[in-house]
Amino acid sequence: MLQGNAPEGGVPNEAAQREPVGDLAMIVGTGGTTGKPKGVMLTTRNLETMTAIVLMSYPFEGWPVYLALAPLTHAAGVLCFPILARGGEIVIMPQPDIAEFAVLLERHRVTHTFLPPTLIYMLLGLADLDVRDLSSLQCFWYGAAPMSVSRLEEALHRIGPMMAQLFGQTEAPMMISTMSPAEHFLPDGSIAVARLASAGRAAPLVTVAVMDDAGRALGQGERGEIVVRSSLVMAGYYKDAAATADVNRFGWHHTGDIGYLDGEGYLFIVDRAKDMIITGGFNVYSAEVEQSIMRYPGVRDCAVIGLPDAKWGEQVTAVVQIDPAVPVDVEALRLFVKRELGSVKTPKVIEVWTDLPRSKVGKVLKAEIKRDLLGR
Repeated sequence: MLQGNAPEGGVPNEAAQREPVGDLAMIVGTGGTTGKPKGVMLTTRNLETMTAIVLMSYPFEGWPVYLALAPLTHAAGVLCFPILARGGEIVIMPQPDIAEFAVLLERHRVTHTFLPPTLIYMLLGLADLDVRDLSSLQCFWYGAAPMSVSRLEEALHRIGPMMAQLFGQTEAPMMISTMSPAEHFLPDGSIAVARLASAGRAAPLVTVAVMDDAGRALGQGERGEIVVRSSLVMAGYYKDAAATADVNRFGWHHTGDIGYLDGEGYLFIVDRAKDMIITGGFNVYSAEVEQSIMRYPGVRDCAVIGLPDAKWGEQVTAVVQIDPAVPVDVEALRLFVKRELGSVKTPKVIEVWTDLPRSKVGKVLKAEIKRDLLGR
């Protein structure tokens, strides 16, 4: 331990010897998309770990310029820390405007930025995107929700080869797993299509495992809850010892996400545990159905939920947002999903909405959709 300067007489500086009172840096509210928000206690060590992971995992050449559109209370905000650590510039948008976002990317020669998938889909819908000079970009992070593989491929072609994934949560800020821009491609330069459905590999300083309900670590390809050990993990929930104990069962932080690890260590998230649908005794992962729907031409976004059903227990139900310029035949869409996934996973009901309810960070609010449908 470093010793403080001793004053005259050789007596050590007591302040330098004293244990720190606490390491709490901030209390951040969870998104509340799956229940009542909790206060997450993040320490300076958590933020230092996250900053170190970002700087180790993604490209940083020269002085970074970071464009922040999404609310600074979540991922877009904590990503400011590594930018500041590099002495960079942060451009903050006062209002979410995707057209202005594209203008600012070019005007400020932005090197790093972050958007959730929903806003990337909107960016891809801009008529003038392909004439923008985005050559300054080194790293375009996406995360906070699953991204359609087909739309990610489109982004790699139209935005460029700087797309970079992050997976985390408020309790383990943003960097449980990472996928750098280079990892989106195979050694021959072609897009690593199979890998795009993953959330990347465990970040440096993070241990990731997949666990069953009894606390047993599962093997390659086996599906269970994604659990984490790291100095990235929060100190606990504010004034909620029971919830803190529950999320730390068996000595691991439980993310609430269901997934598996492949032979190369890539982490695949198949659903939130609370979003899994059980229909006729079969487990249906909503994220898998959503990926299929998003591959259909004209679908801009979607949400798949389970609704009570007297015969099947739960009925697979989809709500889709379509591109107004591209007509979508609902029955043709249903047959498309059936051919890809089979009848059990095919939505029995598909509704077309002009827009989907979203949180401030762009996550689709499935609880609101379910309440709306059940309230009819």
